[in-house]
Amino acid sequence: MKKNILLFFLLLASSTLPAQQTSLFTLRCEHLPHPIGIDAAQPRLQWEVKTAGKEQSHYRIMVDTDSAKLAKGSASNWNTGKIASAQTLVNYQGKKLGPFTRYYWKVEVWTDTGKSPVSSPITYFETGMMEGKNWQGAWISDGQDMHFKTAPYFRKSFQRSKKIRSARVYIAAAGLFELSLNGEKTGNHRLDPMYTRFDKRNLYVTFDVTQQLKQGNNSIGLILGNGWYNHQSTAVWNFHKAGWRARPSFLLNLRIQYADCSVETIATDTSWKTTTGPITFNSIYTAEHYDARLEQKGWNTPSFNDTHWRNAIPSKAPSTQITAQTLHPIRDVEEIPAISMNRINDSIAVFNLGRNISGVSSIRVKGPAGTIIRMKHGERLLPNGRVDLSNIDVHYRPKGNDDPFQTDIFILPGNGEAYFKPRFNYKGFQYVEVQSSQPVTLSKESLTGHFMHSDVPSIGHIRSSNPTLNKIWEATNNAYLSNLFGYPTDCPQREKNGWTGDAHIAVETGLYSYDAFTIYEKWMADHRDEQQPNGVLPSIIPTWGGWGYDWGNGPDWTSTIAIIPWNLYLFYGDAQPLRDSYPNMKKYVDYINEISPSGLTDWGLGDWVPVKSVSPKELTSSIYYFVDATILSETAKLLGNLNDHTKYETLAQKIRNAINTKYLDTAKGIYGSGLQTELSAPLCWGIVPDALRAKVAANLHQRVAADGYALDVGILGAKAILNALSENGYANTAYQLAARETYPSWGWWVKNGATTLYENWDINAKSDISLNHIMFGEIGAWLYKGPGGIKPDPAQPGFKNVLLQPHFVDGLESFEASHCGPYGEIVSSWKKEKNKIIYNVEIPFNSTAALRLPAGMNMKTTKGAAPQPNGTTFHLSAGTYTFELTSVSK
Repeated sequence: MKKNILLFFLLLASSTLPAQQTSLFTLRCEHLPHPIGIDAAQPRLQWEVKTAGKEQSHYRIMVDTDSAKLAKGSASNWNTGKIASAQTLVNYQGKKLGPFTRYYWKVEVWTDTGKSPVSSPITYFETGMMEGKNWQGAWISDGQDMHFKTAPYFRKSFQRSKKIRSARVYIAAAGLFELSLNGEKTGNHRLDPMYTRFDKRNLYVTFDVTQQLKQGNNSIGLILGNGWYNHQSTAVWNFHKAGWRARPSFLLNLRIQYADCSVETIATDTSWKTTTGPITFNSIYTAEHYDARLEQKGWNTPSFNDTHWRNAIPSKAPSTQITAQTLHPIRDVEEIPAISMNRINDSIAVFNLGRNISGVSSIRVKGPAGTIIRMKHGERLLPNGRVDLSNIDVHYRPKGNDDPFQTDIFILPGNGEAYFKPRFNYKGFQYVEVQSSQPVTLSKESLTGHFMHSDVPSIGHIRSSNPTLNKIWEATNNAYLSNLFGYPTDCPQREKNGWTGDAHIAVETGLYSYDAFTIYEKWMADHRDEQQPNGVLPSIIPTWGGWGYDWGNGPDWTSTIAIIPWNLYLFYGDAQPLRDSYPNMKKYVDYINEISPSGLTDWGLGDWVPVKSVSPKELTSSIYYFVDATILSETAKLLGNLNDHTKYETLAQKIRNAINTKYLDTAKGIYGSGLQTELSAPLCWGIVPDALRAKVAANLHQRVAADGYALDVGILGAKAILNALSENGYANTAYQLAARETYPSWGWWVKNGATTLYENWDINAKSDISLNHIMFGEIGAWLYKGPGGIKPDPAQPGFKNVLLQPHFVDGLESFEASHCGPYGEIVSSWKKEKNKIIYNVEIPFNSTAALRLPAGMNMKTTKGAAPQPNGTTFHLSAGTYTFELTSVSK
């Protein structure tokens, strides 16, 4: 099977080490820098180091609760001793970790260059609750029912007289929350906690609030939003009928440790006060309504008089499983000013951000009290210049006019300039139509866009001599980030759903460019929550009790259960996601085997949104069934389950044979009727017999040529076609498709103003016309794999060994791809100079590479040690290289 896969890691944090050796370390715990509030009993510790030499020969990990002891070389919690290994990802194996504890750790690394170790700086991780029994207090709400629309506010006043050493807030919520202490918002997260299957599992968030507390009077303030928990808007998925629905509630522990080592916990109970406020409606799906006249100034400060507020009431916990939210949070990542404002009349103005984003807009406006401001967000404009929602409100099922789609409603207080920014919502948009019930003064500067998404670090970069290709890569990234909100979504406007097919198609694209490991690991837990006992998974995850189990799912979509953990393993070298989901993979594959004993299955959606030609659903679904069985077999082998390895390897071969028996014409080398998807998917995923690969690839090239070098695929074909061509001798053909600027193509979108990827090749289609979808996003990964040639090696995952197979395609004068994997930055760049190609490579410390050049090239090394050839492959150790490449004379 072709194990095409994904990305990694982290922005380098640099530290200068003492005297004799200077080194750069990046340390992570649970794939995060110094996390607080983790629940893992044996957290993963990992490191990346830049130092002299080629590889790590030994390491030592030291862990202690006292950083001073650690600095002196003492470690009472765990000291591995000097371990002979190049491993850089290790599970903690020391003394049992306690809750609410900061553990300091460091690593020492020995290299091949000398006897003295290189020591990292001291970093830390901090445990949270660890066990449910450590929670104090009770879940509370304001006692209203789930249909009540105005958001609840809560507050708690308390006094502290002793000197505070540290303070942490641990908070779980059914719904969303915004927390403040002494009138100041806590943290910079948005939309906490992340969406889960609320009746199965809830997440809690930890904040360090030491600096926000003070001696004397203090106050906690909290606002609850509905999120996906109490979905009051109506849409085709019927989340408003979800069995978990209830009025939002929360559980909070403020744990204070004093300088005298005593501990006090302020917990939620009926002594907390509650009321309603200016948020008169909020919906994660539609928008937010805010009446500023209802504001209570200073409501979250110690001096506020809350005698007119009522007491909170106990509330039932939404589930029995409350676990730590251990992932990169959602944030306002980028502020985007409007590039223009068009006055339609004295009460309507339309703002243009110049690009399509996910997030919210904020506005500053002055007007009489009671003036109603309506802020309609959309991706397109009508001919009259107003915002057009017709391409994104297709699934909206309003019961009236009180919940308009993607339209915030802000009522002015009338006491000077007012500011509004939604708390519990996000939208997909480029344009904002601001309509006021009476004239107000607005300028271009009145409105600002806020690009929101899971704040995953950028770890990859593409740059080429083709401006259109560069814009395609940027649009792909924008679409990917716009659809990352604690889980991968299909679009940020009309759905916001975790469509499985969209996600596994774009996973390599995401992992090459962003460190999204924690997001996917959380989403795999959502998969395990949603899987039925018979193994069936829904097409959208999370979902509620009925939607998606009997439509839209099938191996071409819900192969996420296998494909995503496998990609995380390939890109990070971390087998934990495979280990966690292994039983679920087995149940899933066994179910397909039960309903499709022949090895062929037509369960699925097929090659969704094709240009014109429709490939057989049975072919594409069976191919993904083969992929699942193959990944399951390889996982069983990795985990030491040799019986399962043999069983599922045999099943995979059975599926492969069944596909080839029915669909492959061995004499012609054609699958089915020879459509682009029919040929490219078997090539991409390892279905084609080795002896026929060249013939099938030639037929694919000829088919593309016969189609005028234009795409004729849906999303499954778009995943496969560029890779199938590049990896089988037709890289120039792949590049022609990728760089094409006429319909249908990615470049056609860009030439027509796209700043994100679209849902349909046809911009003027009558359906499937969201302008911010990631499902055609494989081109982002192909740029790394094709022209860049950077791939993970399944035999040495996590880019321990890098597979380098660059393609110096016609029509492109220069290209550069870089990716920061677990061992550091990998660079593959080239430029053409007259009759030669200058190729530059960087391989990080503790990593190697296998370089394979296109046939017919001579190689001269001008920088770095000359690589050792092994047949058609050259072995590279860590270092920087420059090669001068020329074509062999004919």
